[in-house]
Amino acid sequence: MNEKDYSSDYTEKSFWDKATNVAKSAGRGLIEQSLTMYYAVQDKDTPMWARTVLIGALGYFICPIDAIPDAIPIVGYADDAGAIAAALGMVAVHIKPEHKESAKAKADVWFS
Repeated sequence: MNEKDYSSDYTEKSFWDKATNVAKSAGRGLIEQSLTMYYAVQDKDTPMWARTVLIGALGYFICPIDAIPDAIPIVGYADDAGAIAAALGMVAVHIKPEHKESAKAKADVWFS
């Protein structure tokens, strides 16, 4: 199996388009984690290797063709959640409280 580099699917616009369009169906947990990653990528203090990991996972989230199609009810975002959880685990030491706070604040607006 060839591994695809999903970082090429990531742009700031594509992230916001995907996140806003699927927020309700993806669920608050996945969206909040994705937002946390987005804010960490934007932070100049986040090392380049960590940004690369996060951008790859965000690219996977954005990509319309992945292991489990997002359109499948209930399980459609399971693979996305796994990729995001793995990426966050790899770079956890570089996730700052302010990244999480910004993500929570945005999610509060979208899910209120």
